[in-house]
Amino acid sequence: MSTSKHAALGLDDSLPPLLGIAAWSGTGKTTLLESLLPRLAARGLRTAVIKHAHHEFDVDQPGKDSHRLRQAGATPMLVASRARWAMMMETPERQEADLTQLIEVVRSQRPDLILVEGFKAWPLPKLELYREALGKTLRVAEDPWVKAVASEPRVDVPHGVDWLDLGDLDAIAAWVATWPARWPAERMPRDASHSTN
Repeated sequence: MSTSKHAALGLDDSLPPLLGIAAWSGTGKTTLLESLLPRLAARGLRTAVIKHAHHEFDVDQPGKDSHRLRQAGATPMLVASRARWAMMMETPERQEADLTQLIEVVRSQRPDLILVEGFKAWPLPKLELYREALGKTLRVAEDPWVKAVASEPRVDVPHGVDWLDLGDLDAIAAWVATWPARWPAERMPRDASHSTN
């Protein structure tokens, strides 16, 4: 899938820092995020996550009032309690989730950082996770948006790309924690950033 399909992201000054977590299925994206989030919170970062699902999913339960109202046509349907709120939006006309729209929804909560799991074809800065044992290809050479590769074992990466040990969660957390400060200089693909220097 070409990144030109998603060229309308608009990585301007008003967006909170975005960092994609991109990898082939089975690499451990969610497991890594589970480990990173408490480490980032300990550093004082309020981190939002937008996760791509590759299948139809439903967070609602048939028979519940919110499900009944959504089935009746509420769009969006927002349900709230003292402890949490959730918004469900039907998008049957879309072939794929619209990351731009999802960022806008999350942005209103003013996070320090938005981590985007999946959406690997979208043009946004990414941390690529790679496990040689899966037998899949490394995408960093073909995707100029990859800013770092966390791998097991160590792999060669292009100039300007950081390498991180996928087994060293503290080092990965430290790298991600500095992302908000680096965001203004990093919100373009590698080839564009080198051509402006």
